[in-house]
Amino acid sequence: MQIQVNTDHRVHGGEGLAAYVTTDLTSELSRFDGWLTRVEVHISEDGTGHGEDKRCVIEARPAGAQAVAVTHRAGSVDDAYSGAVAKLAKVLDSKYSRAHDHKGGDTVRRMPPPDEPT
Repeated sequence: MQIQVNTDHRVHGGEGLAAYVTTDLTSELSRFDGWLTRVEVHISEDGTGHGEDKRCVIEARPAGAQAVAVTHRAGSVDDAYSGAVAKLAKVLDSKYSRAHDHKGGDTVRRMPPPDEPT
């Protein structure tokens, strides 16, 4: 999985921010590593100086499927990033768990039989 981090000229952090985002995303999305080919992170600030002016957009590109994108706005870069990662994990978990777990769990046929009463 390739991770690309982009920031606009108003967001400070540079290489340190990119390294943090890369290691954090690698650990957060490790369970989806087989499905995702590339993840792009865009962190920007709209420059208004009012409240929630930081924005993080994360776009995940699964192999052979349409890209999934989430956006989160917050007052700080850290909050915007962590909110976007939580949203992305929820969307990917919903999309890929349903594809591999029929209705989200085991059936009665696969459950072990109860112990015989003595």
